[in-house]
Amino acid sequence: MKQSNLKFFCSIVIAILCLTNAVAQQQKYTAPALSDSNSWSIIMLPDPQTYQKFERNQPLFELMTAWISENIEKLNIQLVMCTGDLVEQNEMINPNGIAANQASKQQWASVARAFGRLDGKVPYVLAAGNHDYGYSNISVRRSNYNTYFPVDKNFKTQKIIREAGLNAEGVPTMENAAFEFTSPKGRKFLLLTLEFAPRDTIVAWAKNVTNQARYKDHTGIILTHSYLNSANQHIEKENYPITDGNYGAAIWRKLVQPSSNIQLVFSGHIGKPDDAREHVGFRTDKNATNKKVNQMVFNAQAMGGGWYGNGGDGWLRILEFLPDGKTVKVKTFSPFFALSPATQQFAWRTAPYDEFEFQMDK
Repeated sequence: MKQSNLKFFCSIVIAILCLTNAVAQQQKYTAPALSDSNSWSIIMLPDPQTYQKFERNQPLFELMTAWISENIEKLNIQLVMCTGDLVEQNEMINPNGIAANQASKQQWASVARAFGRLDGKVPYVLAAGNHDYGYSNISVRRSNYNTYFPVDKNFKTQKIIREAGLNAEGVPTMENAAFEFTSPKGRKFLLLTLEFAPRDTIVAWAKNVTNQARYKDHTGIILTHSYLNSANQHIEKENYPITDGNYGAAIWRKLVQPSSNIQLVFSGHIGKPDDAREHVGFRTDKNATNKKVNQMVFNAQAMGGGWYGNGGDGWLRILEFLPDGKTVKVKTFSPFFALSPATQQFAWRTAPYDEFEFQMDK
């Protein structure tokens, strides 16, 4: 081989080795950890409905809650939130095997069992979505939510509940409830769950709670199912057979914007098959007292094969609250992909809409 050809050959080999090493470095897996040992975190779970409607998918959601259970201490997890649509159908007796193969009782039992892995370990707060009501996608405002998630299911959650609003049947449940907790750094939080498209009476109840003097110095959080779309806009209206519902724009106008202490709003609900960007959104506005209100929508139900896929590829969000009292780091992670060395390279989503940070006012 001529010397010139040898040099060329060697340069190609070196380039390939460098590229291979660079790819290997990019694909190297790093397990979730706090960026600051003094931070604490909240885990945000997206809509679980597609995990629950197929028997084959149900273990994937249990994998997610099992992973949370195993990482409570490591990530200093203080709370778990879920955006609602806990099941695909509130009252399905005979599924057709295509859209679902689990009856509603099986779906409710499955999601309750999955969250049961966290009972006695960490508080969890769950929104109620449109699929959690009625006989056909909120045809009426009746839900089995309270049957499977009564106030005393998890004593860790029971310890932080302060009051419950009345559901459409006049029963106080955690569909609409107020929770109070204090972070490890001493910041006081007031978290309210609001039913899907909350009725005017519930919006008024929530406003009364947040305006109470005892919560004046608390940071308010709203957890509800439908609020933002993927264009980062407040949802104005949806075509559901209810006449007394308030969607995102109305919740903002009537409750969040006039508030002096609501600074965080979390929701789910939206999605498009296998399109991560269409499942998420984020925006920041100012409330009546000029405080920032950070609003986030996160879902994953149509990832992993669309509406009839695996349920969402195991995606969840880790919200790390830094010790400065204002910075929150958001990361999107899949315990499902992280389970095997063969798929760990896919366990993190790092696009700007999936990995970012925001600032809260003190």
